[in-house]
Amino acid sequence: MALVASNGFAGGYGISRSSLSAAVLAGTGQAMERDYDFGSKVYRADLPAAAEIGRNAGERAVRRLNPRKVKTQKVPVVYDPRVSRGLLSHLSGAISGPSIARGTSFLKDRLDQPVFAPGVTVIDDPFIRRGLRSRPFDGEGIATRRHTVIDGGRLTTWLMDLRSSRQLGLATTGHASRGTSAPPTPSPANLHMVAGSKTPKELIGEITQGFYITEMLGMGVNGITGDYSRGATGFWIENGELAYPVSELTVAGNLKDMFLALEPASDLEFRYGMDAPTVRIDGMTIAGL
Repeated sequence: MALVASNGFAGGYGISRSSLSAAVLAGTGQAMERDYDFGSKVYRADLPAAAEIGRNAGERAVRRLNPRKVKTQKVPVVYDPRVSRGLLSHLSGAISGPSIARGTSFLKDRLDQPVFAPGVTVIDDPFIRRGLRSRPFDGEGIATRRHTVIDGGRLTTWLMDLRSSRQLGLATTGHASRGTSAPPTPSPANLHMVAGSKTPKELIGEITQGFYITEMLGMGVNGITGDYSRGATGFWIENGELAYPVSELTVAGNLKDMFLALEPASDLEFRYGMDAPTVRIDGMTIAGL
């Protein structure tokens, strides 16, 4: 087993961050697997212990040894929090003002309509204490405010800067983010999906055959149609338990259907600045053998 660890200090949008990370290789020869863990906080005192980061990375790498392959089929899929937040990234891109103004979003005609299951709520909160993306004003000097982006499954707003809001004939939502080499573009603050009522164990326990995803590969997402196809690794679920590691799979669906079928668990943690709990989506296609 090999361990590579690092720590650093990085500047973010309007804040600075302290971070710790560890990457681990486990196994020998052609049967090696790797995994990682990291922590990033505004205040160094909030970081987890370095030993905890390293231990988590090592345990995850060892669990991935000797993966199997499974046949192509339709099954429930469970996203670990490390990857479920990627679904929020797809949402934020689909409701970004420039995409709506250009008509290049699969949600362009869905404002004030249900796009998630009724129990799903997504909030963008720039005022979370010590939040990684907290900010009192956006990149254009507009005061920020808390937005309930998805309210009981219903889409309530676009994410807009001054330019896209003028194009749409609306008021800016205070989401401009400014870089060093390009004009401002909309970007969420601390975007997160509100936790559900079931524990991850309860979500998994209801599944006879399914796929628990711990890592996604590739960017096969069409922002215009919502078509979704990405490589994935993780663990196969049998009779409500994680049975064995699996790899070289592809998960496919359409984000419009996936959002409507999504069920969040109760384990939300604020770790990345864009956060979601464990989520379950039924009826996805797994492409394997």
